[in-house]
Amino acid sequence: MTLPIKTPLPFKITICGLSELRQHRDAHVTHVLSILDPEFPAPTAFADYGAHAKLELRFDDIVNEQEKLQAPQPEHVDALLKFGAGLEREPDAHLLVHCHMGISRSTSSTALLVAQAAPDMAPAEIFAELLKIRPQIWPNLRIIEMGDKKLGRNGTMVAALRDLYRLRIEQEPNWVAEMRAEGRGREINLAYS
Repeated sequence: MTLPIKTPLPFKITICGLSELRQHRDAHVTHVLSILDPEFPAPTAFADYGAHAKLELRFDDIVNEQEKLQAPQPEHVDALLKFGAGLEREPDAHLLVHCHMGISRSTSSTALLVAQAAPDMAPAEIFAELLKIRPQIWPNLRIIEMGDKKLGRNGTMVAALRDLYRLRIEQEPNWVAEMRAEGRGREINLAYS
């Protein structure tokens, strides 16, 4: 993941967690993708933001179907891609994407929005750029798998994610046990495949 960035990002991006939302109220955000757990209350921080387009999606941060939890679904990916369509053509576009921690659902969704807006940008470049924006990223595999297919990336997003997971495990080896304990062993297995 030390690939030099050859393609600039198609729009300005901020990725954060819920606790950081107030820090970005003066950042001139034009678009907000808000990803929340199904039962979590809507954040009040956006009342302090200027005018912006907003999409709120609700699903749990899981990679397999689980009883009593809502896994990301194809319609969620469809909605986020529809929301981001044409964003790269808007002058001064600034997208803020958040989930609970700003690590998984938000980063996978952002990767898909960049892949859609910049179809010639290599997936490894996309993830390398997101690492610069948010060094603690661990994109949700299920979201990337669905988006890779919908964007016709032929598995390249998933392959680049494998390399990213390997890098993140080198940086945070304790995540292996944590991810397995959270039912996200498929992501760990991908890293070691």
